Amino acid sequence: MEKGLNQQKLAVASGYWPLIRFNPVLRKNGHNPFVLDSPRPTISLKKYAYNELRYKVLTQTAPLEAERLMTLAQEIVDLRWKTYEEMAGFGASSFQPVY
Repeated sequence: MEKGLNQQKLAVASGYWPLIRFNPVLRKNGHNPFVLDSPRPTISLKKYAYNELRYKVLTQTAPLEAERLMTLAQEIVDLRWKTYEEMAGFGASSFQPVY
């Protein structure tokens, strides 16, 4: 709890927890309803995740597996971030109305 706010900040800075909004009303007004509020990641996922015991313990019990999983997780974060950046650049017509 003591470091909770800092961990939240690191989660956003690593791209693990992007700050996004989706407002369908914006589409009706001709604007992109998907808004990406986070800046681009500035730290690696490892710098965020290994501050938490639940992730760090694997580095002690199975270091090779921990590294393999961290590499995969970083790739997923990077791919998701790329997708969100693309979505933030779409026009309003790219988002179909939900009925």
